[in-house]
Amino acid sequence: MPKFYARRRLGFLAAFTGLIASAGLLNGPAASAALPTPVSAATARTYLASLTVATENRTGYDRDLFPHWITQSGSCNTRETVLKRDGSGVVTDSSCAATSGSWYSPYDGATWSAASDVDIDHLVPLAEAWDSGAGSWTTSRRQAFANDLTRPQLIAVTDNVNQAKGDQDPATWMPSRTAYRCTYVRAWVQVKYYYGLSVDSAEKSALQNHLASC
Repeated sequence: MPKFYARRRLGFLAAFTGLIASAGLLNGPAASAALPTPVSAATARTYLASLTVATENRTGYDRDLFPHWITQSGSCNTRETVLKRDGSGVVTDSSCAATSGSWYSPYDGATWSAASDVDIDHLVPLAEAWDSGAGSWTTSRRQAFANDLTRPQLIAVTDNVNQAKGDQDPATWMPSRTAYRCTYVRAWVQVKYYYGLSVDSAEKSALQNHLASC
């Protein structure tokens, strides 16, 4: 190929790469959490309308009633499985513990390079599930809920953000990163609908308001 045309081709490729980068396709986060895609906003609104509205009851709640971080495959438990799923370049040792990698927290937009800085959030918290119906479940159903990798229920996020969220529902806590709020409420409603959990009136109102802008 003549040098003139080679230079033109290289110039074109450089310009094209620049356009891709400016569009954010090459400059996104180092890792992006891979929460199973929740239902659409329209479907979430339909689901929400069908959920029972009831007051919450935490009588008898104990986190240990939800056996979690069970073995998923080989030596990998649920936490380790989500860390590998949601991270980028994750390296694990023989016991499946993550020794290196990168994790992007969609709740706050932070990226971490140590697994110890990352929590696996139960999007619908265990206590919230108990409050809204899980108290009557069998232990095996509570275990399935606490380790559900199929529904959009488990996600790797910044540890202190997860701790600040605690057992709050969308009436009192939402991700600080507003771009993620639509995904969050769609996932919340899908999980509650799938498991037949109720919502309280303040929770339902908050979900309706957020879904209206999705």
